Amino acid sequence: MAEIIDLSMAIWSCMPIYKGLPEVKITVHNSHEQWDNDTESTDITPSVYKLELGEHTGTHVDALNHMAKEHKDISIDSMSLSMFYTSGICLNLSHKGLRELITVEDLKAACKKANQEIKKDDTILLYTNHYRKTYGTPNWGNGPGITAKAARWLGEQEISAFAVETMSPGVAKVSNKEVHRICGELGFTHYENMINMHLLIGRGRFRFIALALKIRGGTGSPVRAVAVFEDK
Repeated sequence: MAEIIDLSMAIWSCMPIYKGLPEVKITVHNSHEQWDNDTESTDITPSVYKLELGEHTGTHVDALNHMAKEHKDISIDSMSLSMFYTSGICLNLSHKGLRELITVEDLKAACKKANQEIKKDDTILLYTNHYRKTYGTPNWGNGPGITAKAARWLGEQEISAFAVETMSPGVAKVSNKEVHRICGELGFTHYENMINMHLLIGRGRFRFIALALKIRGGTGSPVRAVAVFEDK
């Protein structure tokens, strides 16, 4: 039987989100007591929740129309499903500290250490251990991120996407905006707020699956990202 590793955050009310994005609100819309006309019970057993959240909540993928206005027609529902179902590798960059930049040289060294080669259409997971070290603390928003040159280098390898544990792929106010623009320019994307990457280190290639919701015109989508190790 295949081993499936969950790489996705749970979603809950008031969870930490990137500054300026909609807060998450989850409320009971209907209960079983309402459906059963049970006026005697003091319990509320949810039968339907109402969700209020942005597209870029929790573990999510960015659509190309999020990267820059010139890509306005490439929404999440128009992107090929093959971008979300790929081969993947995970690179160990856990030596990087708060707001530290990840360079092309760092990526090449991590590939060499892992004895892995980046291939066309791959998804590259960048493990920094930032989630386990800082989630729920004031430093959660101060994670490491890739440089613009590193983003361009990844795009030149013709990957489908890369993925980070942090709330942004680049360092805020340093490289993040340019990283987004390069993704749009070269036609690849990224995932944010991934978890459990430490479970992938040293294990080689895996099947990466993270299907987006089919949001018409959407600029991104929460995903249930997983790594699948098939039986050998």
